[in-house]
Amino acid sequence: MFCLLLPKIHGLDRERILQEVQFKAVRSSGAGGQHVNKVSTKVELAFDLMGSNALSDAEKERLLLKLRNRLTKENWLLLQCDESRSQHKNRELVAKRFLEVLTNALKVPKKRRSTRPSKSSVEKRLQAKKRAAQKKANRGKPNLD
Repeated sequence: MFCLLLPKIHGLDRERILQEVQFKAVRSSGAGGQHVNKVSTKVELAFDLMGSNALSDAEKERLLLKLRNRLTKENWLLLQCDESRSQHKNRELVAKRFLEVLTNALKVPKKRRSTRPSKSSVEKRLQAKKRAAQKKANRGKPNLD
């Protein structure tokens, strides 16, 4: 196939995932003269999320949840690329983008651990508030009583 310099996706084998991907070359749209009407440089990538054997059930559920707005009704992920005039380059770009989408969707964010502010930070904040209040109080008219 072609070489992509991406690390493994959370322990997943990227070659195995890329074997399940379907590529289709179609004609690019837009201006380009005679050449654009003759060649199929735009590449469309299709990936059947539920039919994949390279992903575990937990990973499929996470991807369904994270990518729900990018999936078709049949749970296919569709990506396309027509940035380059080369079909081979577009194929590499769309595959790289596909692996990045999977990687980002499979990342599990760290749980937030609640912490308390330190005594010194609380004291600093209160002192700053007092200084600001005093500064504003000094802006008023003086009391001549």
